[in-house]
Formats: sequence, structure tokens, C-alpha cells
Amino acid sequence: MVDYIGGSLLPVLIVVILIISQSIKMVNEYERVVIFRLGRLSGVKGPGIFLIIPIIDKAIKIDLRVVAIDVPKQAVITRDNVTVEVDAVVYYKVVEPGAAITQVENYMFATSTLSQTTLRDVLGQMELDELLSERESINKQIQELLDAYTDPWGIKVTGVTIRDVALPDTMKRAIAKQAEAEREKRARIILAEGEFQAAERMKDAANIYEGLPAAIKLRELQTLAEIAREKNLIVVTQSQTLETGNVAALSQAISGKKER
Repeated sequence: MVDYIGGSLLPVLIVVILIISQSIKMVNEYERVVIFRLGRLSGVKGPGIFLIIPIIDKAIKIDLRVVAIDVPKQAVITRDNVTVEVDAVVYYKVVEPGAAITQVENYMFATSTLSQTTLRDVLGQMELDELLSERESINKQIQELLDAYTDPWGIKVTGVTIRDVALPDTMKRAIAKQAEAEREKRARIILAEGEFQAAERMKDAANIYEGLPAAIKLRELQTLAEIAREKNLIVVTQSQTLETGNVAALSQAISGKKER
């Protein structure tokens, strides 16, 4: 009799143990579980250990950590009719697990698809120069738009980064020519500024020499002395023609006067 009772209770104990094991659930700190009881949203459980009713309750686990979406390259036509290929990275996380399950069928796929379309829409309104020089503001604009779109889904977009902008080869060559022309322009401006400053200094020197005839004569003699250092030269002045030897002698004479 006892053996019969023990034999009949054994399956019951096994069933009870299985029910209890299925009732006890545990999730990590960065996870939550959305509970549906008989098809209705019952609540969100976690982290730690909690109980559910087997068969009656359905549990769906959600990860609350930040997820990075690699947006594939998108062919975008800018406002000035330049075709570029742009890829980006979108960072988001679930902040309301219940809404992420009940408001959208697959929040991961929906967020990824929305990121691609938003990227094309925003960049299509930009000119190429803006796209290349104002990435930070473009990233912020895309982030704000995505965050507004995904807010009803319980999704928070934390960041957007445009990773690469691929230009056509013809456009690369045009940009290289433009950069070279810009550098040449700056070089010419710097050269012109130098010529202008030199002319200003020469004008000041001419004004000084005009008031001091002896100074201009001394400068002339110094110039002749410098020319005399070269060989096989003939120096033509207003009064006479001096060969190299005579100029050298004149230079020595000037040097001798300075020493005395």
C-alpha cells in the first residue's frame, strides 16, 4: 500500500518540481523581462529573481545596454547634385521595455531601417561643402530626428556618427584642384604683401636719401665696392666707365679712409 502511494506521488512530485523550476526566473542587472499574462501586458520584472506562472505567463527578455547599429553605405544625392556614399553608426538603448515590445514588432529592425532613411533624407538637403565641413552638427541633427521618431517605441538614441563619406573620383580630382588653387592664391597674396612692404620701406629710404645727398653718395660707393668683388665686370656710371681694377682700387681707398 505504501509502495503504491509512493509510486503514485512520484509523478506528482516531478510535475511540481518542473512547475517550480519553470516559475523561478532570474535576469541580470542590465536586463528586464516583459510579462504577458493570458495575452495581456502584466508588467516588467527584473533585475534579480522573480516568479511567473507557467503556461499562463509569457516572458520576453529585453537588453537595456547601448546597442551600436552599423548603418550600411547609402547612396545620397546632395542638394548640389553630387552623388556620395555615406555610412554611419547609430547608438541607442531601450528605456521602456514594455513600449519596445508592444508598440513595434521588431524594434531592432525598425530602428536600423529608420536610421537609413533618416540619414538619406537629412544628407539629401545638404550641399557637399556642408557635408564635409559640418559633420558634428549633422550628427546632432540626425540624432534628434531619430530620437523623436523612436520615442514612442521606448527607444533612446544616444548618438550618431557619420563614419565615412565616399566621393566619386571626378569629384576628388576637382577638390584637389580647388585646394591647389587656394594654396596658390594664398602664396600670391603673401608674395604681394611682401612686395608692398618692401616698396614701403624703399620709399621711406628714398625720402631719407633725398634729404641727405652725402648718404646717397656713400650708398653708391658701397654698392660699387660690392660689385668690385666680382671679376670681369665693367661698371658704367654717369661720369665715366670704370673697369674692375679701378673699382677695386676705389674700394680699397674707401676701406682705407674708414680705417683712418
